Amino acid sequence: MSTVENNKVTFLEPPADFDWAAVEDEKKAGSAEQRATMEKAYEDTLSSISEKEVLMGTVVGMNKKEVVINIGYKSEGVVAISEFRYKPDLAIGDKVEVYIEKQEDKGGQMVVSHKTARVHNAWGKVNGAMESNEIITGYVKCRTKGGLIVDVFGIEAFLPGSQIDVKPIRDYDQFVGKNMEFKVVKINQEFKNVVVSHKALIEAELEAQKKQIIGGLEKGQVLEGTVKNITSYGVFVDLGGVDGLIHITDLSYGRVSHPEEVVKLDEKINVVILDFDDEKKRIALGLKQLQAHPWDALSTDLNAGDKVKGKVMVITDYGAFVEVAPGVEGLLHVSEMSWSQHLRSPKEFLKEGQEIDCVILNIDREERKMSLGMKQLAADPWSEIEFKYPLRSKHSAKVRNFTHFGIFAELEEGVDGLIHISDLSWTKRIKHPSEFCNVGDDIEVMVLEVDKENRRLSLGHKQVEENPWEVFANVFTPGSTHEGTLTGRAGQNFVVSLPYGVEGTVTLKNLKKADGSKAELEEKLPFVVLEFNAEARRIQLSHTRTFEEGEEVIEAPAAAGKRAPRKEGAGASSASVKSINEKVEKSTLGDLGVLSDLKSQMETKERTGKSKKQEEESEEDEA
Repeated sequence: MSTVENNKVTFLEPPADFDWAAVEDEKKAGSAEQRATMEKAYEDTLSSISEKEVLMGTVVGMNKKEVVINIGYKSEGVVAISEFRYKPDLAIGDKVEVYIEKQEDKGGQMVVSHKTARVHNAWGKVNGAMESNEIITGYVKCRTKGGLIVDVFGIEAFLPGSQIDVKPIRDYDQFVGKNMEFKVVKINQEFKNVVVSHKALIEAELEAQKKQIIGGLEKGQVLEGTVKNITSYGVFVDLGGVDGLIHITDLSYGRVSHPEEVVKLDEKINVVILDFDDEKKRIALGLKQLQAHPWDALSTDLNAGDKVKGKVMVITDYGAFVEVAPGVEGLLHVSEMSWSQHLRSPKEFLKEGQEIDCVILNIDREERKMSLGMKQLAADPWSEIEFKYPLRSKHSAKVRNFTHFGIFAELEEGVDGLIHISDLSWTKRIKHPSEFCNVGDDIEVMVLEVDKENRRLSLGHKQVEENPWEVFANVFTPGSTHEGTLTGRAGQNFVVSLPYGVEGTVTLKNLKKADGSKAELEEKLPFVVLEFNAEARRIQLSHTRTFEEGEEVIEAPAAAGKRAPRKEGAGASSASVKSINEKVEKSTLGDLGVLSDLKSQMETKERTGKSKKQEEESEEDEA
């Protein structure tokens, strides 16, 4: 011990019997009791917390990077300020919720998150907001495909572009970084998706305004509006809180391909009320009705038969619509485009946008209809048909199409004729015209009949050539033998191809060969003519007769077992036939000129023979 007197320190000696151990024990006992009391008082000031728990705290400090939050624990929580981006007005003293992730980290600091706390409680708030139709506030984070991403209670919700405003929004970026009010319109619990709408708030406000506007509408009323949206079928116009539709047909009296040809977005226009529905809130508007109808301004001097100029506006399957005056169109039917009787596509004659001359065929001002013609500008080819295509005249025509009974051939544009199947060939039996020629081929024809009143021509092809059957009568005489090829079957008979393109028929029994076998198709054999009928163009043949009675046998209506006597001059006739066979055995139908020459030679020989006989008879009379 020591004392201080007059600024001097004096050390005192302790008593000899002083108990230092007792003093230390008393000091220790007092300190333990005091410490326990103080610890208990300190713990009573702290909150009891658990990890994975959401608690409310108070902002006690802020800087540019962090926010310090006191939740009544021995250490304070620190949260990044970016988690409060949705709340730019955050201030010291504000109550905020935090999620306890860890009570202490390695540095003894408590780890908390405001964002996790918001997400933890957000779904309950979102579901409650949707059930109660509550208006909530969210922060627009960024733009995405088809809309915007909004932070609502810490959850990323989707705001579709169509739900931003009642009018179409073309620039989404103007809303990024702003706080907006929304209503929750859809929640997908399975995929944790939330859809919000700002438009729903505006619509609720406009509903009362719409009722007031529609209540004051009248048909025929003219209003000013703003073009709000343009579609392929019409234009939506904002009438000051309520929308109306101008259908594309009510934009102009003229033909409109797309509404953008008439109006532009955000353009102010005057419209007339055509109709409206109070219940469905639909308003039909018109723009062309504010103008005079083009038919009313059409000149009264225009009448049927007048020639006019027009522009092809639209081409259809049945014709074309031609504008002859602004907003006034007439129908040009395909049948009035050409004198041709073949119905063709209008696109073969016209193109859209083409300027053409027309003739007014009919005009109805009351019904506002007009029919036009184009072929009337050219002369009618049937007006003088009997002089241009007289009977028995020969012409070149083009094959246009087939029917089962013949061919339609075109002599010129608008003049067609029918070639019957029986008038195609003198020699061949034709089942269908396609066996004879092709569509588009040129063919020589002869006019057989003219029906001007009904616009019909009968044509023939075989008549262009001489009838070979007159010559064949002297070639294929009964009893004469000719080489032929078995080509096919016709009913019970078989067809044989003979020289010059002629066909004959043979029965099965007359196909028996000398060795007893039957002839086969494509086999070349000699045949004897049994019958020749020029009118029916029929030649009946027999191969069997070539070896049963010989080549010189000629059938005639004689008694059984007797041969018909030869007529005078028969030898000369046989010689002529033989000569013809030798000279033109390989000829075809195209070589009918050869047959004509041979016929002339035969007639000359016959006349020479007669003259010689008359001279001999004259000499005998003189003797």
